[in-house]
Amino acid sequence: MNVVVSLVFVGGLFVLGLLGAVPGLGWIFGVVLPYMAILLFLGGLAYRVMSWANIPVPFRIPTTCGQQKSLPWIKHDKLENPHNALTVAGRMALEILLFRSLLRNTKTKHMDDGRVVYGTDLSLWLAALAMHWSLLFILIRHLRLMVNPVPGFVTFLEDADGFLQVGLPVFFATTVIFLAGLAYLLYRRLANPHLRYISLIGDYVPLFLLLGIGLSGFWLRHLTKTDVPAIKELFLGLTHFSPTVPDTISPIFYVHLFLFCVLLSYIPFGKLTHMAGVFLSPTRNMANNNRAVRHVNPWDYPVKLHPYDEYEDELREKMIGAGIPVEREE
Repeated sequence: MNVVVSLVFVGGLFVLGLLGAVPGLGWIFGVVLPYMAILLFLGGLAYRVMSWANIPVPFRIPTTCGQQKSLPWIKHDKLENPHNALTVAGRMALEILLFRSLLRNTKTKHMDDGRVVYGTDLSLWLAALAMHWSLLFILIRHLRLMVNPVPGFVTFLEDADGFLQVGLPVFFATTVIFLAGLAYLLYRRLANPHLRYISLIGDYVPLFLLLGIGLSGFWLRHLTKTDVPAIKELFLGLTHFSPTVPDTISPIFYVHLFLFCVLLSYIPFGKLTHMAGVFLSPTRNMANNNRAVRHVNPWDYPVKLHPYDEYEDELREKMIGAGIPVEREE
């Protein structure tokens, strides 16, 4: 049911985006909604980050799976158990750029003889890594539409991405990798009954939105004639705060842009906020130096102590009556 609801919802958004081609509505779908999406994204993300940053973390709670730094003759695992800012930076770089924690994903299989076998499952890590890196490359490529002149690194990336030189316009490798990665992530949720049982609408909607954005972008580039100069005129107007909406823009482009605006607005309020949360995770961004530094909770408040002699004076008769030994009889 969650799959059907999510698919119907995104399908409805697809149809709604076609209204951008209706005369008079292009300004709303091409100017108002993008500006609103950017404001919601930046404002919502700032709110979430500030709310996380204000949560007290009085103790060192990094997740570790290696030898902590101690005596010189004991080998220290610097990345699995970082002890200073430099090793924490190395661990965070591997986490952010290569999804190192996801690489530890394991799968469980029940054998016919009753044994439970655990094994490494690289498919999720490969699909997630391919999808995220392809998305980054695609976003960078789109800078061509927003700046003039086009930066050299964008041109270099386009040339590297389209090195196969298949078809005209050039077929980008990241387009296929992005869609294939998304398709596998969706298939994994649908094919695994345990994962499907715990998956909610909030898990499926982002996948369908990303698929809709990817497929509509593929459609615009390879299956229909697209007025690229008109689209660039629209984006340059948005970035320079002097928007104009050309009349020759394809309806599918409005679908593409509308789905992206919905996704951008949704990010701060759903699970996709992990793009910012990973930087603020105390289990990852803290050094485990408990043996070298004494950490005192700065939020501790004075507590009235009740030492044993006062406790015994208060309950001596009851303790003697219950047969509990006391230090002083009187």
